[in-house]
Amino acid sequence: MTPNEPHGDESAATGRFAYEGLERVFHEKARLSIMTSLVAHPRGLVFADLKELCALTDGNLSRHLQVLHEAGFVAISKGFLRNRPQTLCHLTDDGRRRFLEYITVLENVVADALTAARTKAEPKPGKAITEGWSPA
Repeated sequence: MTPNEPHGDESAATGRFAYEGLERVFHEKARLSIMTSLVAHPRGLVFADLKELCALTDGNLSRHLQVLHEAGFVAISKGFLRNRPQTLCHLTDDGRRRFLEYITVLENVVADALTAARTKAEPKPGKAITEGWSPA
C-alpha cells in the first residue's frame, strides 16, 4: 500500500490530499517543461534547443533556469560549439532525483483524481455535507 492510498476510514484523514512531495519550484508550467526536457536528455541540451523544445523566449528561459540553478537542480555550463558560444544545461544528480520524486507524487494525484471521477461517491451515513446545510 502506498502512502497516498486510502485505507478504510483513514481516507478522510487530515492531509490525505496534501501531496507534500509537490515542490513549488517544479510546479510551474515553464519549469515543468524545462525539467521534463532535461530529464529526457540526460547529456543536457544547449540553450537554443531547450528554448525551442519549451517554446520559451530567451528571457523567460533564462529566468526559469536561474531559479532552477539556484535551487541546485540544474547545472549551467558555458562553452563553444563550432567556434560559437553555447550554454549547456543539464540536471544535477539531486535535480534528477527530486524531479522524479515529484513526478511520482503527480502520478498519485492523477490516480486519485481518476479514481474519484470513475466511482460514484456514495455519501456515508452521518457524513453527508448537504445534510442540514442551506445556502446563506
